[in-house]
Amino acid sequence: MSTPLLPAASWVSQQRRAFLLGLTPSLIALAAVTLVPTVVLIVVSLTPLSLTNPAASFRFDDPLVNYRQLLHDTRFLDSVRTQLKLSVASVTSQLAIGLGLALLLDGKSAFLRGVRTVFLIPMVLPPIVAALIWKILYSPDISPLHRVLESAGYPVSSLIANPSTALWAVAAADTWQWFPFTMLMVLATLQTIPDDPLEAASLDGAGRWQLFRYIVLPYLRPVLVVCGLFRLIDSFKAFPLIYVLTNGGPGTVTEVTNYYSFIEAFNFSYWGYGSAIATVILVGVFLLSWLVGKLGWNSHDAD
Repeated sequence: MSTPLLPAASWVSQQRRAFLLGLTPSLIALAAVTLVPTVVLIVVSLTPLSLTNPAASFRFDDPLVNYRQLLHDTRFLDSVRTQLKLSVASVTSQLAIGLGLALLLDGKSAFLRGVRTVFLIPMVLPPIVAALIWKILYSPDISPLHRVLESAGYPVSSLIANPSTALWAVAAADTWQWFPFTMLMVLATLQTIPDDPLEAASLDGAGRWQLFRYIVLPYLRPVLVVCGLFRLIDSFKAFPLIYVLTNGGPGTVTEVTNYYSFIEAFNFSYWGYGSAIATVILVGVFLLSWLVGKLGWNSHDAD
């Protein structure tokens, strides 16, 4: 005796229920590691909590006191400007270098595959290891780069100890570690570009620059925007580089916003104020992501 077939609507309902049951454990774990800490962060930011006197300082009589103080905190405002300069410099460099190398290494030869593999090494290193590598390179006493320059008659002082170059030295280290991300994404996209438009344009007399500008770049624009957005968001978390290379110095030249939050929370035990700074960073990242999506920079005309 054959089993009667279920109606289409019943089958779809059971399929959705099965998917939901399968996703439930992952959703619970995701909420436990993301949503709960976020809620705690926001709640703590509404209090003047200090570990020096937690019982008396965990109160909600003036929930916006930390945010009002931020508006008049010149050190916080300076850290925001420093963060913006670091983010713009590092992300722009990563996109430019990643795009250029991807175009140069777009091929199927074994040599190019080997070179691409070598360029991916910085990206897979732990951030603290990358920071230690650049700490050695920037330390004149032990740096092989400084030794070579000095033997050639071009002695260079420590870039991370100079207020004029410290921030750009950090940006260079961040660019070195993360330009392979853009390179890898662009290389993957280049493999999907159809040959027909390129061949037709070449037959019509288009040069390399015209091929890149009018055919290749429109295909690459969405992935470049995605890479830029990911790297821009991640640039707000450039804590290991700052901590290892400069510790926020010289002075406060390289003190970005998240590092200032760390100082307030863990050096001075002002957890409420540090949480308020972290909440502002979180809101800023969400607004930036929304703005990119709203402007439609990650879409292009398929025609």
